[in-house]
Amino acid sequence: MYLARVLGRVVATRRYPGLEGVALQWLQPPDEAGAPRGKALVACATISSGPGDLVHFVDGREGALACPRTFVAVEAAILGFVEEAVARGRRIGAD
Repeated sequence: MYLARVLGRVVATRRYPGLEGVALQWLQPPDEAGAPRGKALVACATISSGPGDLVHFVDGREGALACPRTFVAVEAAILGFVEEAVARGRRIGAD
């Protein structure tokens, strides 16, 4: 399970079978200080999250299991909101 901030929504005109109606969102994982870390990624949203939200997500096989139709071809899936996270005494939370 990983943390990320939702940067925005992704619009796809064509979708893999089984992903119809599933929202796609652009995520940016933070470092321990809350600054962007690594590459951004696209994830399926299994909750109603939106730009600016701090969320937790899973990747790989667990991401495929979290979607409404299991074992579709996805890299990651958002599972829930994070109200606050603390790393090395510093707060990383929803603004």
